[in-house]
Amino acid sequence: MALRDLILPEFDHEMAGTRRSLERVPEDKFEWRPHEKSTTMGALASHLADMPSWIEATLNHDSFDFDPDGTGSYSPPQAATAAELLKMFDANVAAGRKALENISDDDFMKPWSLLFGGQTIFTQPRFGVLRGFILSHNVHHRAQLGVYLRLNNIAVPALYGPSADEQMM
Repeated sequence: MALRDLILPEFDHEMAGTRRSLERVPEDKFEWRPHEKSTTMGALASHLADMPSWIEATLNHDSFDFDPDGTGSYSPPQAATAAELLKMFDANVAAGRKALENISDDDFMKPWSLLFGGQTIFTQPRFGVLRGFILSHNVHHRAQLGVYLRLNNIAVPALYGPSADEQMM
């Protein structure tokens, strides 16, 4: 069995759960944050919507540099509306899934590096980057978003089992 055939069901499951979470983010709470050191709900949701774009970048390139020109000018995409948030997410998921459907095991094992200003932060096989840096990172921030939702009395979706707001059938 190809590695892509092992990871695609997990990808589909996690992206479906992330979409259910993003659907709950109200525009009037985009600027809300639980603490002065915390990111806003809109920025956190935008990060989750952008994250699937990293799949194509990881599987089709050898590296990504967050600051290639040394100016610190990288700015992640930010959705301005709830509709824009879901549109960004859906487009990124579709592109990520397409990249996953077309990768070979040999290409999955090729090294990929995350850079900042030309300095290597880490290098791992692409499969490890997808599993650890992208999918686990997504789950981490989706859980954060769940706390944001809860603190605003917005129903938290059932993801791996029932939530206090939704019972699974």
